[in-house]
Amino acid sequence: MPRVPLLAGAGVVAGELPEGAVVLRPPAPKEVVADVAAAVQEALRFPLEGPALEELARGATRATIVVELPSLPIPGAPADPRQWAVEGAAAELERAGVRSESQTLLVAGGLARRPGPGDIAPLVRPEFRRRFRGRVVVHDVEDERIVELGTAGHVPLRVNPALVETDLVVLVSAAETVVHGGPSALTAAAGPEALRAAGAWSLLETAASQGWQTAVALERALSDRVPLLGVSVVLNHPQLLATSLRGFPFEPDAVARIASSPVRRAFSLLPAPIRAGVLRSLRREITAAAAYAGPPAVAHAEALLRSIAAREATLAEPVDTMLVGIPPTTPHLPRELPNPLNAAHLGLGVALGLWRDAFPVVDGGTAILVHPFRRRFAHPTQQPYRTFFAATRFGRDPHELHEHERAAAVDPRALAAYRAGRTCHPLLPFADWAACQPALVRLGAVLVAGCRDSVAARQLGLVPTHGLGAALELARGRAGDDARVGALLAPPYFPVRVG
Repeated sequence: MPRVPLLAGAGVVAGELPEGAVVLRPPAPKEVVADVAAAVQEALRFPLEGPALEELARGATRATIVVELPSLPIPGAPADPRQWAVEGAAAELERAGVRSESQTLLVAGGLARRPGPGDIAPLVRPEFRRRFRGRVVVHDVEDERIVELGTAGHVPLRVNPALVETDLVVLVSAAETVVHGGPSALTAAAGPEALRAAGAWSLLETAASQGWQTAVALERALSDRVPLLGVSVVLNHPQLLATSLRGFPFEPDAVARIASSPVRRAFSLLPAPIRAGVLRSLRREITAAAAYAGPPAVAHAEALLRSIAAREATLAEPVDTMLVGIPPTTPHLPRELPNPLNAAHLGLGVALGLWRDAFPVVDGGTAILVHPFRRRFAHPTQQPYRTFFAATRFGRDPHELHEHERAAAVDPRALAAYRAGRTCHPLLPFADWAACQPALVRLGAVLVAGCRDSVAARQLGLVPTHGLGAALELARGRAGDDARVGALLAPPYFPVRVG
């Protein structure tokens, strides 16, 4: 039977899969851009569609550069190509006549905790921070100065004033999903109504994504007010740099070596906080494969197609059971130990949302999340998650949950803590839970392998099990002895094309 290493919170489990199991691995990176800043500048001079940056900036005296918090991929790397992309965009603006002191760097964080000075530092390199003379604005979704641009259906479109009180807007993002990067960077700098509407049936398909439709409507409304240009960077799959881990998860030999390594067994004996620290300290490298510019939706769509082609794994047909390892980190910045809802969101909302053509698990199938599911909430940053669990302790009736969400959205203490940068927005847990629904409505059961808090799992409607072996036995009992089993060798999670 094949053995594969799966992250289980701060531990690594070597799971023994049944014969015929499908192990999904992303392809190794092939193309690498040596100078990302130069590639971004060239893309801005020769966009896929529409006028170049130099033409849009003619006569402009102010410009706003929009950057998203690099929450994807999970986990990331200290040196991110998006840092050089921001430098390239700023340099091209200066070449077009917009001086550095007239540029605004708008950090679009959505509903995540508002970053402080220490959290903003990783967005750009130290050399750029020393020479940048413009201002830095951190988006506040509750800012009373937020500007209304219209509506998209019943969703109000309200954006940060820095997007309107300027002569030119340049979006710099990475092509990760349809609701991360591109025009969705504008949504991350919008009001809470647009952010709560930013859902997606698939994170890689625009057709059934309300988040994409809202973002495109926001782009159109903003482009009627101010010239707008986007640049999307195609990121390669992150690579581990340690010699003993090199080649994982791309090479079967590296996967087998780690699964049978005595170091893995010794690692499992360490205390959980030490294991989590070791996993976070592993050196990773993220490179870029290309950069595209143009209207944000156009550039992002092209870059996302290129990113999917470079990173996707192919699954011939949906499986009956899918194993998903969950890392010891939150899906949002700042990175912290995840609570059970964070873990469920990583597995159901992110890992099982990165599909094209078809959902990777058959309707009524089983997903196995490998994670201890301990109910711990980092204080004070995860306080809204405590509120969510208190609201669901008697069930998850949609109408009652909606009432709890409405109450949380106007809670003055929770909003004050968010605006002060102490916690995430009180709506973020409800948005995370909504992101799990596309997977939950398709799955017949979600098992939590190695669960240490059965109450937390059952409160979310999941089934706790003692270990991976017990979870596989339960899944086989549901689907039969000839059930097809799949395993995602992640994180970082990657696109899966089915069929």
